[in-house]
Amino acid sequence: MTHAALNPNADVVELTRAICDIESVSGNEKALADAIESVLRQSSHLEVIRQQDAVVARTNLGRAKRVVIAGHIDTVPVADNLPTKLLNMERAHVLWGRGTVDMKAGVAVQLKLAVEVAEPNVDVTWIFYDHEEVDSALNGLGRLSRELPDLLKADFAVLCEPTSALVEGGCNGTMRLEVRFKGVKAHSARPWMGKNAIHAAAELLARLSAWEPNEIEVDGLVYRESLNAVLISGGIATNVIPDDVVVTVNYRFAPSRNAAEAEAYVRSVLGEADSVLVTDLAEGARPGLDLPEAVAFVAATGTTPRPKYGWTDVARFSALGIPAVNFGPGDPNKAHADDEAVPVEQIYSVESALRAWLTA
Repeated sequence: MTHAALNPNADVVELTRAICDIESVSGNEKALADAIESVLRQSSHLEVIRQQDAVVARTNLGRAKRVVIAGHIDTVPVADNLPTKLLNMERAHVLWGRGTVDMKAGVAVQLKLAVEVAEPNVDVTWIFYDHEEVDSALNGLGRLSRELPDLLKADFAVLCEPTSALVEGGCNGTMRLEVRFKGVKAHSARPWMGKNAIHAAAELLARLSAWEPNEIEVDGLVYRESLNAVLISGGIATNVIPDDVVVTVNYRFAPSRNAAEAEAYVRSVLGEADSVLVTDLAEGARPGLDLPEAVAFVAATGTTPRPKYGWTDVARFSALGIPAVNFGPGDPNKAHADDEAVPVEQIYSVESALRAWLTA
């Protein structure tokens, strides 16, 4: 498939638009990866490595420090929101369309700076990776960490996820659990002959409804936890007392808790059940904002850090012992929305801040 050409010397908003208009729903990243690789290979100051649909470019200038600046190139499915449009909304110019927020505006900033900043004050590894929006087992950054771990070695990392152009430190962890209640089938005309599994789940739902979110300070940032029923399944027919019900619970926990602590805590809240099975788990990441690299980055961006409530790939860097922050254009509340749109000013702001940090 012939890929569209990208011009890294174009205005960063126009570059964002061009990148967004190359549709790259998870699993279909090849055309965009090809276009990004083609641009990077034209820059003699970069070593370029392609691994499936992940593209890595790095300087090798012998600097005392190395940083990673990373972003994913895939999006959730298109919802009649491509091609992109430049609009004037609420007295601000915005770029509307799939991927503008999550997270191709950040990717455009990465690509432009990778080409234009040939002599950064640190060595930089630029990572453009695939499959972030799907099962974590497919995640391109995770695949790189397993198969080419040397490419991720760094003293500090920046993930260009949408943060409204503010620094967001660390991230919450996330855990999903299936809580099962067993009953005994019976005809609904004679319910006393059975045991209703759906009714047995009532206490759990009441506990979750009454649960008050914890606010936990970690390295100077306050993380708000959440614990919710997100799915429920059970029942056989409208005239049968159900003998089985499963409530899926999602726990978003502060990065001060490790996996074992988070599981122990959530089990203590859930109460009695026939079984509780953890089906998905990703630990969070402490912000590490007291580290020299993070202090310098925050100063360069001129922003006041805030916590990241959702899970992001900064946790992968944290697991490797690399302090990392989230910093990119776009309101995360607009990620995946049909009316996804990024304020143009935020794209320019992130480009300017990263350029200043890399060249100061």
